[in-house]
Amino acid sequence: MKILLICANGLSTSILMQKMEKWGKEKSVDLFVKAVPMGGYGNIYQDFDCILVAPQISYKLEEVQNVAVGIPVGPINSMDYGIGNVDNIMKDVNRFIEKGV
Repeated sequence: MKILLICANGLSTSILMQKMEKWGKEKSVDLFVKAVPMGGYGNIYQDFDCILVAPQISYKLEEVQNVAVGIPVGPINSMDYGIGNVDNIMKDVNRFIEKGV
């Protein structure tokens, strides 16, 4: 599974990206995660199975959904983001994919 994380500048989400990749290895889940700033997703989003928008730019969620038509896009819960709760984040990813959000 390929997940794109979008945040304000791409730096804060890189920590979460590393935790998610570690989680994938520990759970034997084929997981590729990339973190980019808001302005950096336009040319690459088509290559991903799901896009997650970080809490600090949650106001951009609808914009990303309108651009990435056909790809599930959802917000990252702020509490899960803050503590790096990958289990919960991946539950949300699976829910977004099932619903086709």
